[in-house]
Amino acid sequence: MVKRTGSTTLVLQNLIKDLSLLGNKEQAPVWRRVAKDLSRPTRIRRSVNIERIQKYTRENEIALVPGKVLSDGELNKKITVAAYQFSAKAKEKINKTGKAITIKQLMTENPKGKKVRIIG
Repeated sequence: MVKRTGSTTLVLQNLIKDLSLLGNKEQAPVWRRVAKDLSRPTRIRRSVNIERIQKYTRENEIALVPGKVLSDGELNKKITVAAYQFSAKAKEKINKTGKAITIKQLMTENPKGKKVRIIG
């Protein structure tokens, strides 16, 4: 039998724990869902290109990626993108028109998890 070890990164372990606690405290299922998605193995975790974010979001919306944002495509909408990781080029492209933040920052800005769209 293969032993399931879970996340080995201490920062990620703390983020998953904080997401679960906030989800239970605020009765916000979006945070519990993101915690579950981040608990998955790295090879299964989501990678999303900017073109997909552009396609599935509206103006002034919050897009949440429980994984990594990659730089393929262009972003023409003013949106906030929160993710666990960004490629350097993706962060640069997003910050031209919108705002790129971490999941931890989004948790403090929007603890209820309202108007958040999970992409991926």
